[in-house]
Formats: sequence, structure tokens, C-alpha cells
Amino acid sequence: MHIITTHKNTDFDGLASVIAGTLLYPGAVGVIPKAVNKNVAKFLSTHKTAFNIVLPNEIDHAAVTRLIVVDTDQWRRLDRMDKLKTREDLEIYVWDHHHHDGDITAAWICKEPVGATVTLLVREMKKRGMTLSPLDSTVLLIGLYEDTGHLSYPGTRAEDAAAAAYLLENGADLNVAGFFLDPPYEETQKDILFDMMKYTEKVTHNNYTIGINIIKLDRKVPMLSAIVSMYRTIINADAIFAIFINDETSSTVIGRSGVDRIDVGAILRKFGGGGHAAAGSATVKTQDYLPGKLKIEIIDLIKQSKTGGAVVADLMSYPVTMVSPETPMHKVRTLMQEQKIRGILVGEEDRLEGLLVLWDFKKLKQEKQWNSPVKAFMIRDVETVSPGIQPSEAAEIMVKKNIGHLPVEHDGKIIGILTRTDILTYFYGMLPD
Repeated sequence: MHIITTHKNTDFDGLASVIAGTLLYPGAVGVIPKAVNKNVAKFLSTHKTAFNIVLPNEIDHAAVTRLIVVDTDQWRRLDRMDKLKTREDLEIYVWDHHHHDGDITAAWICKEPVGATVTLLVREMKKRGMTLSPLDSTVLLIGLYEDTGHLSYPGTRAEDAAAAAYLLENGADLNVAGFFLDPPYEETQKDILFDMMKYTEKVTHNNYTIGINIIKLDRKVPMLSAIVSMYRTIINADAIFAIFINDETSSTVIGRSGVDRIDVGAILRKFGGGGHAAAGSATVKTQDYLPGKLKIEIIDLIKQSKTGGAVVADLMSYPVTMVSPETPMHKVRTLMQEQKIRGILVGEEDRLEGLLVLWDFKKLKQEKQWNSPVKAFMIRDVETVSPGIQPSEAAEIMVKKNIGHLPVEHDGKIIGILTRTDILTYFYGMLPD
């Protein structure tokens, strides 16, 4: 017997990956954990009989010869699979898109940092030339869209978009997908959302804004993950961590991130949870962490994590070419042509006096002006930046000031120059290793 299973609190990527597995491995049975997300439960209530799936208590563990795990690589996240953990005769396959290293030792692994596990399974379907039914395509598309935020999360890759195109070509229904991905909110969800807006603490780290909430629940509230995602968008935070106090014994933390430099999944794995860079969750026992202590620990982990990314010092050009204010314009032109640069600084490294860019040559209307000193044509009010600021901040300065060159200043000395080309090169993913 071959079975395919996924993590507890199953989301649509987990469900869709199980269903995709039953298509790729004919005869295999999908095993869906008892605990699933609210929108997944709603989907299964009307669609369960359309797929070859069962609950964990409906299988004979002794009869299992192959275990295929999708969307996780950790034993503790599987539902009632402990009996298989010590089986040496069991063949195990893993399909996963998360970055962390789990404890499932597999004979075969497909693990790549794409936006959703479904994408990896779709790749194999395309390789085999498979044609899917509209229903199968729809559920796979829902899983893909949920884990990539409709292809908008930073972790989304080109292959995710190609997989979505393949599913749409096979008849995936966007109306059905939209219904299960964006269900209507009830008053309970709205109350939680308003409470979050009233009690948010914001933390700034390396120019990123992170929101932290502690909310006490007086009942079980469905769709908390969707509420947290919406809330992050409303307050325009780079990331959000919401600590929901379930009762006296436990709290649930849900994290969402809109920037790939803040990996909420990695942070919440420290508390026994899981997820990926854009989304994660963990259930924490009160005896291990009181809610206030949990909040402090999360903030500390954020500050310890490598959320800084590249800074201006990583992008700038150096050493900087500088000329004296008395240098004739024809020499400046020759120097810029030889060095193939579009801007040149005027002064000395500890005394910047001006900047001349290629565009300034248009100011010269007469031939004799080429013998004039550069100080007659240079820009005198020059904006500078420090080497430690984020590229996004430097880009904002360039846009506001309508300039293409930013000298980089440290301890009163010019140590480099950042150009508009440097910024564009960085943002389009061409930063050298």
C-alpha cells in the first residue's frame, strides 16, 4: 500500500499536493490529517468524495510499503504516522518547497525553493504530458495561489507562474478558486481585526517595520491566518506576528511577511512551528512561554536574524574619481570618456565641492567654454548618503531629488558613489555574489 500525506493544520497547498500525488502515483491513497484549515474543511465538505483520500485512522499502517510526504519534511507535523517512523523497510519520498532541513530521512527527495509545493508536482505532470480534469486543475491552482499570495509573495518564482498557466490551460476555474481563497468575513473575524488595529506594537529593525500583537480569544475563531494576512496589508507592515491566546494552556502565533528578508517560517520553527518565508505558524504551551515572554523572544529573534540584506556599501563603486574645481572642462570630458563614467566628483575625499554629470555638458554652448574650470558648471548642492542605508532608501532619495548619482560619505570622507544604474542592477536581481 502506498500513501501520500501532508502536515497537520493542512492548508490548500498541502491538500492540493496530496491530490497531485494521487495523480502522479496511480493507486496511492491520499491521507489528509484530521486538523485542516477552515477553508480546506469547507472545500472537503463538498468535494471529498471526488478524490482518493481518507483520514489517518482509516489506514492499516502495517500494510504501508511506501510513504510519500508532501509540503513538509518533519515527522512531528504528520498526523498519526508515528508507527511508520521506525520502519526500516519503508520506502519514503518527500516533495517540499520549504527551506529548512527536516528529520524525515527519504530514499528520494524533491526539495526546491519555489512558491508552492504544487509547482514541483506540476513540473512532473508537464514532463509526463499529463492532462488534468478541470476539478483537479482547480484545486491545484487554489493551493498554488494560496501559498504564493496569487503570485505576489516575494518567494514566488517564474516556474510558479508557468505552473499556474498550465493549470488554467487544463480548465482551472478562477471563480471557484476565488470563492475558497477569499471567503466572506463574519462579525467575529471583523472584531479580531479591529482588536489587532487597536493593540499593535511596531518594531523597526534595519529599516523594516514589524507589527506584534497579543490578542486573547474567548472562542474558537476560524480563518485567523486570513485575518493576519489582511491586517499586514492594512497597516502596511513588512511583517506581522499575531499571538492569539487560546486559553490558559496555549497560544497560537501566526506570522506573515511581505519581504523575503524576514523569514517568518524560520523564526516560528524556533517555537516548534513551521512554514516558509512569507507565512508560518506555531502553537506554544503557556508553561514554556507566557504571551508577554513569547513576544519578547520573537522580537529578539527578529533582531538576531539576518534581515538587513544588501546595503549601499555593497552596491557603490570605489575608489571614486575626483577632480579639482580648477580642472578644465575638456580634461573632465576626456577623463569621463576614458573611464566610461557618467558622473565625476569635484573636490577632495574630505571636502566635496560639487558633482558634474554627463547631462551638464549640454550647458556648454561655445567652444571656448571647454577651457573653463569645472566649478563653473558643476552642481554645488550635492546630496550624500551613508554606506549603511538600504538600497530602497537610496532609490527613494534619487526619485524625490530627481538625481542619478549619490556620493557615499563615511566619517566626513567620500568613500564611494552610487548610481541609478547600480540601484536598477540590484533591484533586478543582478547583484554580484
